[in-house]
Amino acid sequence: MSEIIRKRKSIRKFDLTPLDFHALEKIKAQLTLLKPLYPDIRCSINIASSTKGLFNIKAPHYLIFSSEEREGHPENIGFIGQQMDLYLSQSGLGSCWLGASKPSEKQSSALPHVICIGFGKPGEPLHRELSEFKRKPLSEVSEGDDRRLEAARLAPSGMNAQNWFFIAKDGKIHCYRKKLNPLKALVLDKLSCIDMGIAICHIAQESDDFHFEKEAGAPQRNGLIYMGTCK
Repeated sequence: MSEIIRKRKSIRKFDLTPLDFHALEKIKAQLTLLKPLYPDIRCSINIASSTKGLFNIKAPHYLIFSSEEREGHPENIGFIGQQMDLYLSQSGLGSCWLGASKPSEKQSSALPHVICIGFGKPGEPLHRELSEFKRKPLSEVSEGDDRRLEAARLAPSGMNAQNWFFIAKDGKIHCYRKKLNPLKALVLDKLSCIDMGIAICHIAQESDDFHFEKEAGAPQRNGLIYMGTCK
């Protein structure tokens, strides 16, 4: 498993000093290299200096993710955004997904807002030991055997809910999210789909070759919503 997945953590305390021009230019260049889960879904990423919202965290910079609203767009944003989360952590910068935040100022993108990531120099230890992760055991979130399942298990999720399940079979990993009750679904459905994309990103990072699609013959489970299969 990649070293950065084994030690990344969500940073909630930042040095509020803005990054210099060259550091921001490197981040902007990296944004052009991100690989989408669904290439046909239009999306955009802007950098902002402030956001607002419930549980907002003060950071010097924010990535603002926008997307056309189509089937699969939250997973697509989660998949793209987690690539940046890992990149920032590997580059010595802290980051944190902000599920309830929105940009404070009008953005250039005409696409609907999806989610933000705060980032900058960390004001607390950037990394952690593997033993410090608070995650459900693999037996609660998966069945079957595949080395990539551990990377998916370590993925961050909103409120650390870990509302995912994986079935490893014949070299494939079938991905599911837990079905929420109607009241929770109104608030958390989109966030749960973003979390799914984040976990799938970790699987992709651990794959020699990666392809994701929905399979007609994927196993079905009560209480789970099938999202697609990693091949």
